[in-house]
Amino acid sequence: MGKILTNEPLWNKTTFRIGGPADKLVYPGTNKELGQWLRSGEVTCVMGGGSNLLVSDAGVRGVVIHMGCGFRDVSIEKPGDGSVVVFAGAGVSLTGLSGLLMKESVSGLEFAYGIPGLLGGALVMNAGAMDGEMKHVVDAVTVMTFEGEQRTLTGDECGFSYRSSSFPEGAVVCDVKMILKEGEKKTINKIMRANQAERKARQPLKYPSAGSVYKNPEGQAAGRLIERAGLKGVAVGDAEVSGKHANFIINRGRATARDTLRLMKIIEDTVEEKFNVTLEREIRLVGEFDG
Repeated sequence: MGKILTNEPLWNKTTFRIGGPADKLVYPGTNKELGQWLRSGEVTCVMGGGSNLLVSDAGVRGVVIHMGCGFRDVSIEKPGDGSVVVFAGAGVSLTGLSGLLMKESVSGLEFAYGIPGLLGGALVMNAGAMDGEMKHVVDAVTVMTFEGEQRTLTGDECGFSYRSSSFPEGAVVCDVKMILKEGEKKTINKIMRANQAERKARQPLKYPSAGSVYKNPEGQAAGRLIERAGLKGVAVGDAEVSGKHANFIINRGRATARDTLRLMKIIEDTVEEKFNVTLEREIRLVGEFDG
């Protein structure tokens, strides 16, 4: 049986460490419970590890579903032909799953080590790094629609593209079937350690953030455009454009959602004015915002 909490803070359930309370926060433990809540018509938001989210200072009205309590089962099958079939729930940590697979000598998810958040959100965002993306490993995904109907989609039916997907509107990811391959544990570990070292060198991991704020425009890097616009270090309150990587907004301690959104608009307007490029947000706003 899942947990139900009222007037529950959300700031400590996001990687940004920003946001007000949910009227009701529900942790379903099974597909059946999830389906019942979705059919209730009360659900306004579904969240996982809280990365790629900016939650309103006023919080979120209605019911927020959190997938991080149940949906953590993982199974690994090795048919003997060098391939590996992995079934994993949406509530599994992406980095944790990568580490587990390394210990089982399973290759193919090294790129995901160090990416924050849970597997379900990573699928919706088609998370990727180091030349890898979730779409490269997905065979099938089980989702629950807002009508409470459980469906299984093939990888092609998920409509994966750069940092996005086209799951049915309102559908919630329950679990995924991935096709990976057998590998050498030491080699996998070496790749993961190298990837993580590169992240530490390039990204402001010292401070809370939501990861990359903007998608890279065609043929360009969003961070480079923001840097060229002279915005590194620009701040609104405690929300600041990182001096280490300009496509990150960091929370220096007491940043609010309002401050962060104001800073985002400064970035977007400046880049548009200087380069005639419209930046597309990678992070999602949750709750009510002014303007």
